Amino acid sequence: MAEFHERLTRLRREFHGTPELGFCEDRTKARVAAILRDLGLEVHEGVGVVGLLRAGTGNRAIGLRADMDALPIHETGQHDHVSQIPGVMHACGHDGHMAMLLGAAERLAETRDFDGTVVFIFQPNEEHGLGAQAMLDEGLLERFPLEEVYGIHNLPGAPLGQVSTRIGQICASESLFEIEITGQGGHASMPHVGVDTITVGAELVLALQTIVSRKLAPGAGAVVSVTEFLTDGQRNVLPGQATLKGDVRARLPEDRKAVERFMRQIVDGVAATHGITATMRFQTEFVEVINAPTPTEAVVRVARARGLEIIADRSPMSFSEDFAHFCNAVPGCFILLGNGESGPHGQPLHSSDYDFNDALLPIGAAFWADLARDRLPLRKDRS
Repeated sequence: MAEFHERLTRLRREFHGTPELGFCEDRTKARVAAILRDLGLEVHEGVGVVGLLRAGTGNRAIGLRADMDALPIHETGQHDHVSQIPGVMHACGHDGHMAMLLGAAERLAETRDFDGTVVFIFQPNEEHGLGAQAMLDEGLLERFPLEEVYGIHNLPGAPLGQVSTRIGQICASESLFEIEITGQGGHASMPHVGVDTITVGAELVLALQTIVSRKLAPGAGAVVSVTEFLTDGQRNVLPGQATLKGDVRARLPEDRKAVERFMRQIVDGVAATHGITATMRFQTEFVEVINAPTPTEAVVRVARARGLEIIADRSPMSFSEDFAHFCNAVPGCFILLGNGESGPHGQPLHSSDYDFNDALLPIGAAFWADLARDRLPLRKDRS
């Protein structure tokens, strides 16, 4: 086990030192594919990498997913395996996710003590919410039909190896909006001559906050944030053009749709009140991650059997996850795995001094392997 752990650590640190951004994971994909082939898996390369491991005669198949992309962040950590690519780092632990899943592939390839097919999915571009859909659009499920799909993400600040998940919504959606306001600018000393967009934009910023506080049920968990206010005004020039940009998070699809509807009503109403024009674009980048009951119950069962600390009904997370697209297509479960509570392992995701905890590698690999065995059990006549 010590030698296995050391190899996974070296591999994880190799990935960490050579990070690649979304849809540019060429070296990473080649390395993953080579390892899978060396383990005897059938490998398919496209926008991502898929490895097939078959055992027995069963026709059931499950998918296990890891993400591959890094972030455009300059690493400030002091360890000896820092990123060698300026301005790019694995600040979300995808290096560890890949190493854990490759470790599970190694263990399962050695034993083949399951009945069916394990589909190892290595996905690009999770950070921008594009990679999962790209793999689906490429025909992932048509080529490799799955009954269930699972994804793991490390969780800094949680005890090492703690498993937490829940049935139902576990990650929020993320939608981006942009509101273009066209009024009549003019001289700062004569605001009554036109309709400056600073005043209208400020009114919109405040009015949008009433959606969560007055339009949605208490505890809905939605967030509406205006993050940019841009105008063509100057020191003594009232702006005639303004743009508001922002971010919406929601726990449920119906709340996300309600927020968009209320936003459009407010934008149209404020524009009509001031006699100007305003248009809004609303684009959902990440949909909500909804865990299905049966896969989630399996995760809890396997975690308990391994003696891992388990939170079986954790509160939903406010962050978003591209894994949602897989869960929309196939019953699945998204799992959070504690990365440790101190030092770089406890730093928030996307921090420049965060680092994946190598002590988690054998824990995650073993959990993945046991989950595959639980979902694709050997038939009694082959045990």
